[in-house]
Amino acid sequence: MQCRLCDSDRLVSVLDLGATPPCESFLSEAQLDLPEATYPLHLRLCRDCLLLQIPALITPEETFTEYAYFSSYSRSWVDHAERFVATATERLGLGSDSFVVEVASNDGYLLRHAVARDIPCLGIEPSVNVGAAARAAGVPTETAFLDAESAARVRAEHGPADLVVANNVYAHVPDLRGFTHALRTLLADDGWLSIEVHHALNLVRLGQFDTVYHEHFQYYTVHSAQRALAVAGLTVVDVELLETHGGSIRVWARPDPVAVPTARVAEVLVLERAADLHVPAGYAELGVRAERVRLELLRFLLDCREQGRRVVGYGAPGKGNTLLNYCGIRPDLLEYTVDRNPYKHGRFTPGTRIPIHPPERIDADRPDVVLVLPWNLETEITAQLRHVGDWGGELVYPLPVLHRAGTETKVNR
Repeated sequence: MQCRLCDSDRLVSVLDLGATPPCESFLSEAQLDLPEATYPLHLRLCRDCLLLQIPALITPEETFTEYAYFSSYSRSWVDHAERFVATATERLGLGSDSFVVEVASNDGYLLRHAVARDIPCLGIEPSVNVGAAARAAGVPTETAFLDAESAARVRAEHGPADLVVANNVYAHVPDLRGFTHALRTLLADDGWLSIEVHHALNLVRLGQFDTVYHEHFQYYTVHSAQRALAVAGLTVVDVELLETHGGSIRVWARPDPVAVPTARVAEVLVLERAADLHVPAGYAELGVRAERVRLELLRFLLDCREQGRRVVGYGAPGKGNTLLNYCGIRPDLLEYTVDRNPYKHGRFTPGTRIPIHPPERIDADRPDVVLVLPWNLETEITAQLRHVGDWGGELVYPLPVLHRAGTETKVNR
C-alpha cells in the first residue's frame, strides 16, 4: 500500500478492525442464506505526510450509485445545514447573482436553504435514488461523481462557483488528488471552499473507532488537510471546530493568490500538536481505546442477557455497523434495531444480520435497554426517546464511554 496523497510506502498500522462488509450494504431477507463479501478494515498512518487512511478495496461506485443514507432524516443535521447557509450568506455576501455548488449534496438537506433564499445553486450527487429525492424537493441536482470531467462540464455550463461546499465527502474519495483538483476547477479564482470532516483529533483522543469504515478512505487533522488541499493550489484560511459527528472541523480554503489565513488555523494546529498528532507516536493509543470500548460494551450486554433484560438498538448508521462487527454483536445480544429511514426497514445489518424495524417497534415492545448506535446525536435522540423512561427502560450510549443518556458516568453492570 502506498499513501494516496504523497505516494510514500512508509505506512504504519494504527488500528486493525478485522474484515467487515461495507457498512451500508444492508441485506434483504432473501440474502441471508447467501455469502457476504467482507474486506479488511485496517487504518494506517503515512509517516511522511501524516494522512490516516485505509486501503481502497471498494469503489465509490459500489457504495454510492444507490445509497441508503438520507441526510434529512436527522433534524439536527438539517438545522446545522440551515445555520451554515445563513452564516455563509452573510459572511460571503451571497445573493441572487451568486452561484453555490454542493458536492455529494445528498437529498438537498443543505441546498434547500439556498433555494429558499433565491441563491442559484446546484447539487452534484452520485446516488441516483438520493438525487431524485433532492430534485423532488426542488433542489437542482446533477447525478454524477465529481471528477475532472464532471467538474469541467459544470463549470462550462454554469460558470465558476462563489462557494463550493463539500460536507462529509472529502473522506469518501480514493482519488484524493484528482478530487481536490476537481474542487478547484469548480471554484472561482476569488471563491471559497468549505469542507466538513470528522476531526482525527477526536477519533484518536476519544477512541471513536466506529467512524472508520470502508466508505471513509482517509481521516484528517487540519495539518493533513492543509497538505491535501495544497496539491491543487488551495490554502486553508480558516477552521471551525464543530460538535457534529462526535467532533468535526469545518475547513475554509481559497485559491492561493487570495488566501489570508485567520488566527484560528494556527490555534487548531497548536491543539493537534499538543495531542502529538503531528508525529506518528501520537496515534498509538487508538487501538487500546477501541479495545477498551469493545470489552466494556460486551460485558454490559452479556450481563443484560444473564439478567434476562431485553436489549434493542436505535439507529442503523454506518458507524454502528463498524461497532457491531468489531464487537461481534449479533441478535443474541441485540435483538433488533430501529431506524427512521424506511429504506432500511425489513432489512438486516451487514455482517451481524440484526433485523431493522420502524421506530414504533420500541414503543410496542417496551424493552429494558435501548442501545443508541448513532451516539454522536445524543442530544437529539435523547429528546426523541425520553419516554422510554416511562416504562423503566434506559437509553445507553456506547461512546466515548458506555453511559446512560444525559450523563457521562459509566454504566454500572
